[in-house]
Amino acid sequence: MFYLNELGLICALGDTHAGIRQRLFAGQTGIVMTDRYSSVGALPIGCVESVLPTMDLGNYPLAHRSRNNQLLLAALKQIRPAVDAVIEQYGPDRIAIVLGTSTSGIAETEAAFHAAYGKTASVDPADRKFPPNFTYRQQEMGSAAAMLADALGVTGPAYVHSSACASSAKALASAARLIQMGLSDVVLTGGVDSLCAFTVAGFGALASVSKVRCNPFSANRDGINIGEGAALFLMSAKPATVALRGWGESSDGYHISAPDPDGNGARIAITQALRRANVDATQIDYINLHGTATQQNDAMESRVVNTIFGDRVAASSTKAYTGHTLGAAGAVEAGLCWLAMQDDNSGGYLPPHLWDGVTDNKLAELNLLPEGYRLGHPLRWALSNSFAFGGANAALVMGRE
Repeated sequence: MFYLNELGLICALGDTHAGIRQRLFAGQTGIVMTDRYSSVGALPIGCVESVLPTMDLGNYPLAHRSRNNQLLLAALKQIRPAVDAVIEQYGPDRIAIVLGTSTSGIAETEAAFHAAYGKTASVDPADRKFPPNFTYRQQEMGSAAAMLADALGVTGPAYVHSSACASSAKALASAARLIQMGLSDVVLTGGVDSLCAFTVAGFGALASVSKVRCNPFSANRDGINIGEGAALFLMSAKPATVALRGWGESSDGYHISAPDPDGNGARIAITQALRRANVDATQIDYINLHGTATQQNDAMESRVVNTIFGDRVAASSTKAYTGHTLGAAGAVEAGLCWLAMQDDNSGGYLPPHLWDGVTDNKLAELNLLPEGYRLGHPLRWALSNSFAFGGANAALVMGRE
């Protein structure tokens, strides 16, 4: 069994379990309007407003200094005593780190280019230099795992998945396989992504960014809100309330950015996850939908979910709360499910689906949750979907013991 013993979570909803869950169940979005990451005016963004840990050069080499890694350190801080305890118990060589990200330190590269080539830079090309506090290694995709391994002094496997929006869901699956194969006793696993202008402009170029709070599965949906955050699980064979019971992964390779309209790859990932968890579709209590609020993703996902589960299973997209945290989305959304599965939610409150309520009759019917909905019993089984550019699909089944 692959138990999720601890969770460190920071996102637009906050940086404490109680605060995040209170806003989540109350239907309070973390999305704000800001022009910090946009050249076209204010956009709705899922910003982390918490004070983040500093990264002094005396403690962290320049290559590890980035906002992305600061978010990860903030998540680590929440569970650091438990992490230190397992390192002491099992030894540093038996602790692995598997993460997902897509931005890494791109924001630091943006700042360096602005310093060298921006409006205040020298007009003489010979004088245009990157600042001394920048190195290209800050944006290396493996930076998050390398930083965490160095900070903790662990020497087990440490690597990063970067498969767009499925990155951290795949990281959790990889973490379970490391324990299953006997290569590690404990894995720190999850994902992290930080905001930057590059990401916002990139999705804007695809006409995928909404100018209002995103509206998943609505007839009026017109794109995503970008967000940031980090989720870090302590996974082991030690029994806990919640376990990763199943996972499924597939690659449909249909298009570089558009999903397969028939959802064949998504269907494979979900059915694999159910089969590995040894549960039937009728046993799932709640589905955390990928729900990006783009035309094609929502059409595909509604079709697949309705085909497998019908229209009875409680479902919602939480991207209108946090923004789409890209490479961190799978872990952040698994974290929201984890919070809903804890003992102090005995009534089974679930995240309401934030939207305008305007049904798109072209979509397959889903049971999208109203505010205040509760199961009436503890949440036992949850499915979380992640479907990415390039046809990378991942689904996670989490079970409560």
